Amino acid sequence: MDAMINITERAANKIKEILDEENKPGHGIRVGVKGGGCSGLSYSLAIDEKEAEGDLVIEENGARVFVDPKSLLYLAGTHLDYTDGLNGSGFKFENPNASKTCGCGSSFGV
Repeated sequence: MDAMINITERAANKIKEILDEENKPGHGIRVGVKGGGCSGLSYSLAIDEKEAEGDLVIEENGARVFVDPKSLLYLAGTHLDYTDGLNGSGFKFENPNASKTCGCGSSFGV
């Protein structure tokens, strides 16, 4: 199993843009999984100052992403992208561990 999360250049650019807008230089984005959503689990994104003990820290395309060990079990091998299309804009998770997803793309089941 691939323990990494891949961040596309578009997603990294959006992360950097968000951190600049929030005046949070040196911070990163915490990517996680929590219970809830129409498929059982949902993705979470939050600005975080630094990694916590045990976090996987990914630095890709100039962006820093933190993932806690529990969330990594569900997110290993995921590609994080950012889309700005006709169906709306936002981060898009391409998760190989998800056996089902909801129509909005923000929740999944394993």
